Amino acid sequence: MRALVVTAPRQAAVVEVDDPVASPGELLVEVERVGICGTDVELYTGEMAYHDQGVTHFPLQLGHEWTGRVVAVGSAEDESWLGRRVTGDTMLGCGHCDYCLSGHHHVCPDRFEVGIRDGWPGALAERVLIPTRYAYAIPESVSLTAAALVEPGGNSLRAARAAAIEPGHRVLVLGSGTIGLLAALFARAEGAEVHIAGVREGSLELARSLGAHSTMRLDEIGDRENEYDSVIEATSVETMPSLAVRLAKPAGRVVYIGLSSTPSLVDSRHIALKDITAVGILSASPGLAGAIQSFAAGAVVPDALVSEVIPLEDVPSRLEGRRGATAGPGPKVHVDPRMRS
Repeated sequence: MRALVVTAPRQAAVVEVDDPVASPGELLVEVERVGICGTDVELYTGEMAYHDQGVTHFPLQLGHEWTGRVVAVGSAEDESWLGRRVTGDTMLGCGHCDYCLSGHHHVCPDRFEVGIRDGWPGALAERVLIPTRYAYAIPESVSLTAAALVEPGGNSLRAARAAAIEPGHRVLVLGSGTIGLLAALFARAEGAEVHIAGVREGSLELARSLGAHSTMRLDEIGDRENEYDSVIEATSVETMPSLAVRLAKPAGRVVYIGLSSTPSLVDSRHIALKDITAVGILSASPGLAGAIQSFAAGAVVPDALVSEVIPLEDVPSRLEGRRGATAGPGPKVHVDPRMRS
């Protein structure tokens, strides 16, 4: 089958690889859509921390935001999955450690991470495998675009829930990328008055069209403080975590879902003296089912976040940061492995 394989930093090409075969307890999925995210970019450039930690090596087959249809199963008892549209968890825990048994498989020390860590190829290919226990059925009423946004949606839903939103709360989202905009949509669905700060004007304009109460540039925030009931920090800027604490009201909440490439320093005295609750979010795992429900119910409609759909051959240029000539304002690029350039 055809797959995009990264063989070294900034070296990727579409090549023929062995067809995957479903073992017992696994589903074989024909991939229909895959999203490209910041993690994929860092893996492609070699800047991802997992490279230095020795848990990720080249060659690497990327792709962890995906959807498709089940075309084969490895166990007779899984035949009911055939033909169904699905997505899958990125974090594949071992299934028997204390973390997995307590429902926290996304922090299992022996986990696979689809398309990220060694051992489980990702979905930037014509087909992908997923263990049945980590597969999620997606209703046909959910658009193909939204189905491939379930993974970032699960992360963003967790961030909105961690903000403990009550109707009328003022929520600031720092970052107008995919996660920030999705978190804003979920916060609005919870009844919040949502404000968004970002960098790219096209993304901020999109945020306004999606119902943001106000938008601003990150460099325009200035000396504001104690303004928001909750702040969701979804940038890769190392100064933003500290700013988030300053902007949150006393007894408010700060949710950290963004990651910078260098350490982010936060003065814990400000957290203590303002009685701030700070929450870190890793992984969509506990939010996947809720994201699917929200998309299916129409409570959150994320399709406008996707700027273009491209074939596998065009992925390297997007990983280098280039946008297609006809790309829309959304921050997310989707890939259809069935397309030909």
